[in-house]
Amino acid sequence: MEPQESRRTEKVLVYLTRGRSLLLFRHVHHPEAGVQVPGGTIKPGEGPVAAAHRELAEEAGLTGARFGRVMTRYLYSMATYGRAELQDRTLVHLTYDGDTPPRWRHAEEDSEGGGAPIDFEFFWHDLDAIPPELIAGHGLFLSQLRQLAS
Repeated sequence: MEPQESRRTEKVLVYLTRGRSLLLFRHVHHPEAGVQVPGGTIKPGEGPVAAAHRELAEEAGLTGARFGRVMTRYLYSMATYGRAELQDRTLVHLTYDGDTPPRWRHAEEDSEGGGAPIDFEFFWHDLDAIPPELIAGHGLFLSQLRQLAS
């Protein structure tokens, strides 16, 4: 049997900090999706920083975040999750000074079309505490983030 060729997609992950806290979320109705940071697919003609701001607004309902820096770009295989996909990820650090509840829910429209909105539960996690296990490599660069966040 020939190995299945992976499709390559451009993704952005957002490390949004407020002081020494990092924004994380869970899928309300799909706990198997694990704890994640905001992110998604970079649209054609869109840069990673613009995609980071767009994804943050779509997923969390937050606008007004400030650009920190592009932390890194790396490849991540989704084969472990049964997907023949190689993600070309750009990790963008944004900062946020606005007020939010400690936890909140936000529904994102189904971008695949036809489905109900997807409910997310967002929460701030103390960067100096042991983080929950982040799915699919979302936590690979937390040690570098701890050095950047103030």
